[in-house]
Amino acid sequence: MKLHRTIGTALLVCLAGGSGATDTQAIKSALETKMPGVRVRTVTKAPYADLYEVVANGFNVFYTDEKGEVAFVGKVVDLRTRADLTERRVEQLMTIDFSRLPLDKAIRRAKGNGSRRLALFSDPDCPYCRELEKELESVTDVTTYTFLLPLTSIHPDAMRKAQLIWCAADRAKAYDELMLKAKEPAGDGKCETPIDDIVALARELWIEGTPGMVFGSGKLVPGALKRHQIEALLDGAPKRQNDFRR
Repeated sequence: MKLHRTIGTALLVCLAGGSGATDTQAIKSALETKMPGVRVRTVTKAPYADLYEVVANGFNVFYTDEKGEVAFVGKVVDLRTRADLTERRVEQLMTIDFSRLPLDKAIRRAKGNGSRRLALFSDPDCPYCRELEKELESVTDVTTYTFLLPLTSIHPDAMRKAQLIWCAADRAKAYDELMLKAKEPAGDGKCETPIDDIVALARELWIEGTPGMVFGSGKLVPGALKRHQIEALLDGAPKRQNDFRR
């Protein structure tokens, strides 16, 4: 999110509820007017100080006043427990109900007993997606559902390749061969695909880049991970701070 770095700060607060009703829609409109390019998802009254929590451009959290005239960017820390309340909130936001994903629009690949689940949003021309697939090669006992998400603004040929994969007789094999061996699938890519629906789904879920990973626990992680990180999240283990690459 493009916010002025000069206003970045940490807000150290003792928890205290505010009072009075404020038009959060008016705050949202004021912020979007004053901050071009920022898409505000929600504005809600924070349970501390006299602040309003703003979630914008995906999973970015900052705070404002009741008129949307100032922005407080940084961490809110509970002085009693030393808990980072902003980080905790972002963790809550980066959760997706796995059961609501349209798995029929994904490429299913099962390995071992397939007991663990992973949904992957992937661009056929994304180098980080190919790096991730190399890490996934040695991960077993998992069923992976891959949603083809060509980012045509940066990868102009990605749509053609995504269509070739989806229209192949064996989609899983076609995807693996392209991502791991740089071998394009045969065919003309002319069939009905769910790609437009997947693009809309990604936008709804605020997945704006690839790869995007959704684990069976609902945990959403943007970016490529190493094998040991993937294994930990597949098993439901909490992440360690600063463990993931941005």
